[in-house]
Amino acid sequence: MVSRDSGSWAHCPSGSHVDDGPGHPMSDVAAVLVAVLVAVGIASVLRRRGRPAGPTQAGWSAPSQLDRADFPRVDAPWIVVAFTSSTCSTCADVAAKVDVLGSREVVTARVDYADNRDLHLRYRIDAVPCVVIADSDGVVRRSFLGPVKAQDLWAAVAECRDPGSTPETCQRPDQPAD
Repeated sequence: MVSRDSGSWAHCPSGSHVDDGPGHPMSDVAAVLVAVLVAVGIASVLRRRGRPAGPTQAGWSAPSQLDRADFPRVDAPWIVVAFTSSTCSTCADVAAKVDVLGSREVVTARVDYADNRDLHLRYRIDAVPCVVIADSDGVVRRSFLGPVKAQDLWAAVAECRDPGSTPETCQRPDQPAD
């Protein structure tokens, strides 16, 4: 075996010679490989930074159909249901606004999560308060998620019952006039 002092070549047991100096072909390949991996990593990080973050949730939705047999007075032409929770500070206010809408033509119902968990699960209620206005077939004609003004509820029920009866000034921006 040749020592390092006598040159840059070392004798391998197989009889071949390996260059272990700085210009060795294997050390050059390793350096290039490391550089490529670092460049790919940096490019990946920069590419992720340039993209806007994706949404954390798809959003909430209200049911589009009710089974009228799940609620009182199936004979009433209209129903307004407030899905609520006793732990929700806004729910009591919204439910009180829904309660005053009751009449011979409009039945109202309050469905609290603690008392009617099965209905919340059945209709996939994932946010409260959720108010739905449905016709005699259970088709939801209008819905509200979150706090709602009494005027908006009254106008929505009036418009559902008698389309065109609500002045344009009462139309919500997300519900354009036909």
